Amino acid sequence: MNLESLVFIGPNPLSATPYLSDAVSRKGILLMLGAVISFGIVGAIAKWLSRDFDTVELVFFRNLVGVLFVLSSIAQRPLQQTGGRPGLLIFRGVIGTLSLYLYFYAVQALGLGPATTYQYTYPIFLALLSWLVVGETLNRREWLAIAAGFVGILLIFRPDLLVPLRNHAIGISNAILTAVAYLAIRQLSTYYDTRTIVLSFMLSGLVMPLISMSLGTYFPHSSLDFLLGTFRWPTELYQWLGLLALGVIALVGQVLLTQAFTYDKAGRVAAVGYTNILFAALLGQFIGDPFPDLLTLLGMALIIGGGLLVSLRPRR
Repeated sequence: MNLESLVFIGPNPLSATPYLSDAVSRKGILLMLGAVISFGIVGAIAKWLSRDFDTVELVFFRNLVGVLFVLSSIAQRPLQQTGGRPGLLIFRGVIGTLSLYLYFYAVQALGLGPATTYQYTYPIFLALLSWLVVGETLNRREWLAIAAGFVGILLIFRPDLLVPLRNHAIGISNAILTAVAYLAIRQLSTYYDTRTIVLSFMLSGLVMPLISMSLGTYFPHSSLDFLLGTFRWPTELYQWLGLLALGVIALVGQVLLTQAFTYDKAGRVAAVGYTNILFAALLGQFIGDPFPDLLTLLGMALIIGGGLLVSLRPRR
């Protein structure tokens, strides 16, 4: 899934050693592969459940388990933070929830592979926004990565008589909002405990769907079906199990992702994360998605290449 919300659990094994052993490095890679599998399964479950439930309801159940986990963590270990940026904290939560709305909708409308590919363009947008908003300098390699990523986007986004451009726009908007959310996290991390930042996202992921479902019930609008919906009470056992799995597996993926970044260099772990695009494309074949055409495959390759250039950039 979605990569935005991270929960730090346990000590950082890198802090105790000046170098990375092969065993530690392998553990980080294996943890990231576990996260990739988890997020791919979450996307597949979301598409499967979208036959019975609106996107906004899936977002609600996806965050319900996470909220309970983070509150339990805070109860066991009090927050350590200075605070002082409540507006930015709320903004991060709202943007993160909107991004999740768009991702789940894109999975339903475009298929798991294309939706995941669009989502993983977020490092490219993050680099560009860091240059535009924060004033960070970009080297030649990073500009090359941005160019490759945008060419890849155009190859997937190209006019298609079978898929409305609106759905592609929703897919790429998810990546842009994810990049904005990460930019906000950079600013918030100096003021708030990581769990507070995560909790702001997950609480927004409960409150906003409730508002969306209320509005969707009384003021339905077909053109805003990615933002509005109605609540449907699960009536079948498979629905309850699917919604529970959606929240639990998303949480497992978040934990594995966070642990992966504590066991290996961030750039190398992030690069491994790009296997999610390939895994999602393969998983999509098992749930009935059409096989990507040649231009789409080329676009996916360019996006992966651009993301790797950004993720593996040398330290300045």
